[in-house]
Amino acid sequence: MTLTTYTLIAVGFLAVWLVLTYNALVRMRMRAKEALSDIDVQLKRRFDLIPNLVESVKGYVKHESSVLENVTKARAEVAKGGDPLERAGAENTLSETLKTLFAVAENYPDLKANANFLDLQRELSDTENKIQASRRFFNTTAKDLNTKVQSFPVNMIARMLRFKEMDFFKTDEDEKEPVKVSF
Repeated sequence: MTLTTYTLIAVGFLAVWLVLTYNALVRMRMRAKEALSDIDVQLKRRFDLIPNLVESVKGYVKHESSVLENVTKARAEVAKGGDPLERAGAENTLSETLKTLFAVAENYPDLKANANFLDLQRELSDTENKIQASRRFFNTTAKDLNTKVQSFPVNMIARMLRFKEMDFFKTDEDEKEPVKVSF
């Protein structure tokens, strides 16, 4: 075999590696986008359940109207749009106001016994769990993509092809505080 043959084989292997690397990066980026979309689906589900919850609670908690107002304001902030990463703060505030609403509902035995309220509470609780799972899945896929984009020699290819790292879904420090409920 001649030097030209070895060169052609090396170029062939390099071309195959480049194609495989590019396809792996595309696959990882698409998986991360899918994970972000899954978060958005669950947030939309929660967003749609809230008006029904507020309506079922209104008649019972007349003295805690500020709680209902806070839920409505938080929902309005979420309605302003953007992708789930941009809305993270507003979404977390909405979660906190819902926790406050459920804590207030504990003082109303008739409300706690209302089947519609209980179904909505269960649905929202299930949705919150799905949101958390979706966020964890997104962070895992973002981590995998970021690791690949930063790893040598793939990082050189990723930089040339303009693959970028994805931000993780984070919670603000003040959102990690326990919910404060005052009666």
